[in-house]
Amino acid sequence: MIEAQVLTTPTGPLALLAREGVLVAAGFTEAPDEMFARLSPGLRSEGLALTADLGHPARAVRDYLDGDLAALDSVALEQPGTPTRQRLLTALREVPPGVTISYAELAERAGLPRTAARAAGSACAQNLIAPFVPCHRILPSTGGFGGYYYGTPVKRWLLTHEKAIAGE
Repeated sequence: MIEAQVLTTPTGPLALLAREGVLVAAGFTEAPDEMFARLSPGLRSEGLALTADLGHPARAVRDYLDGDLAALDSVALEQPGTPTRQRLLTALREVPPGVTISYAELAERAGLPRTAARAAGSACAQNLIAPFVPCHRILPSTGGFGGYYYGTPVKRWLLTHEKAIAGE
C-alpha cells in the first residue's frame, strides 16, 4: 500500500507518498492522487491510503522548513529511470542547499558531456520527488528560473528559503 500525507508549507500544500517508509513521490499539491497517477502501474496497483503521519519524511519536511536545510537528504527514496536518468537524479541530490547550477553542469556532474543539458532538463522535468530531489536548484545558464513543474513562485520560494537567491 502506498501511504500519503499532505503537509502545509509556506508555499502551499506538499503531498508525500511512501511505500514501506521509502518516499516514491512528493510534490506541491493538495491532491495526493495527482502524484499517485504519475507512479508506475506496478506501484499504482498497490493502492493509495491517506495517513496522519508518514514519520521520518514528514519530520524531515518540518525540520527543513524550520531551517535545517539538509534534513531532506536523510530521507530514503526511490524513483524509476534508465541508468543515465539515475545518474542525473543522484547528481541532483548531491547539489547542496544554497547552491544553484546549470543544466549543463548537472550533466557533467552525472558523468555526461555538457551538451547533455537537455537530458538533465528532462530528468528535472520528470522528477517525481520534489523537493527531496532538488530540481529547483538547477537554473538555465542563460539566466532566469527556467521551468518548474509546480510553478516559478514555488521554485523562487525554495531558493530564497535555502538562501540560494536573495529574498525580495
